[in-house]
This record gives sequence, structure tokens and C-alpha cells, in this order.
Amino acid sequence: MKDKTKESAPGDGIRSLRSTALFRAVNYELYVKPNRGIMLFGVMAMLTCSGYLFYMRYKHDGTDYYESVQADGNITLKNKTSKWLD
Repeated sequence: MKDKTKESAPGDGIRSLRSTALFRAVNYELYVKPNRGIMLFGVMAMLTCSGYLFYMRYKHDGTDYYESVQADGNITLKNKTSKWLD
């Protein structure tokens, strides 16, 4: 490790500490300044994926049919029935 000639100032955080190249490569997020554009894109992508999953689940729960595969390979739709209500 090299000796640092630059004095650390308040607010430098972990960037001011001495570390190895391997530590910096593994913990990349600690040494890079935040990028708001990329952060906004990531948040929007996660919200879009989560919204789509919730939408699919909502649509699936609202149906009264399920797909049934017959012995000959045909797929038919059948009504959901409950054995508890008989």
C-alpha cells in the first residue's frame, strides 16, 4: 500500500482510508459518488416490475377458471370448485 500524502478532510468518508485494490473492486459502491440518473432508472425499473407482478397476481385471483390437461393432450378450461363447500 502506498502512503497517502493527501490529508483526509471531514466528509471524505471511506474514500480517505487506505485500502487494497481488491477491497475497492469488491466494494465498488463505497467509492463511487451517487449518480441520481442511474438511481432513478433503477427505482423506476423495480417499481415497474413489482407493479406488473402485482397486476398479474390480481388478474389471476379474479378468474373462476383453471386450465386442465386431458389424457389425450387437449387443454380445457374448468370452473374452480371447492371440495370444502360440498
